[in-house]
Amino acid sequence: MKPQTALITGASSGIGLELATLFAQDGINLVLVARNRERLEALAADLQSKFGVTVTVIAQDLAQPAAPEAIVWELQSQRMAVDFLVNNAGTQVYGPIQDTDVTRQLALIQVNLTALTHLTLLLLPEMLKRGSGRVLNVASTGGFAPAPLNAIYCATKAYVLNFSEAIARDLEHTGVSVTCLCPGPTRTDFARRADIEDIRLFRLSSMDARRVAQAGYAGMMQGKTTIVPGLFNKLMALSIRFTPRRLVTRLGKYLMARAG
Repeated sequence: MKPQTALITGASSGIGLELATLFAQDGINLVLVARNRERLEALAADLQSKFGVTVTVIAQDLAQPAAPEAIVWELQSQRMAVDFLVNNAGTQVYGPIQDTDVTRQLALIQVNLTALTHLTLLLLPEMLKRGSGRVLNVASTGGFAPAPLNAIYCATKAYVLNFSEAIARDLEHTGVSVTCLCPGPTRTDFARRADIEDIRLFRLSSMDARRVAQAGYAGMMQGKTTIVPGLFNKLMALSIRFTPRRLVTRLGKYLMARAG
């Protein structure tokens, strides 16, 4: 069989790094995308040494609108086909909306929402032409409800969840599946950089990045549409559906506030 290739954004740490390892363990070649070329190249060398797969590095900042087209141009120049697209890159800006920086919030929308959509639309046609392919979009349990102190982040994740579930139905019977992974608080560098490790929700329940990645990877390979890893996260996502919206935002603000 022809070797398969997975493209993973935000691949240099956390869930993205764990997903890259899972693909490599299964002998699937990799295209790793993130901003830090030096970190990506070190990761590529490690994965190639351990698993014997081919790893290509593309250093791009998805906060830049031209990045998705630059990524696809690089793939085309190397005549590389993508069998698995993992839209994992994300960023977060914590705090009351009136106190946050406009530039950072707009960059968040570009990374979490626009770049994800753009890259999916650019790579889907070739998958459809081959009649095979899998897309894994990483959202969040925050996508199930509005969250004060995290308003724009959760709004972008709601988009990712709805977008994924909708196009999964659009692509039914085409040979291309779409899976949305919705983790809750996860112990990663992302959480540290976002300065959310001391919020009540994180203190109440958090998961290891490896477990989250394993749940998403298995779900994608099985062609499932929506994956919420962890019992606590499943119960929280389910309960939101039956809770009045006013209460959801009050509870959301309590859980997103810093503990103690």
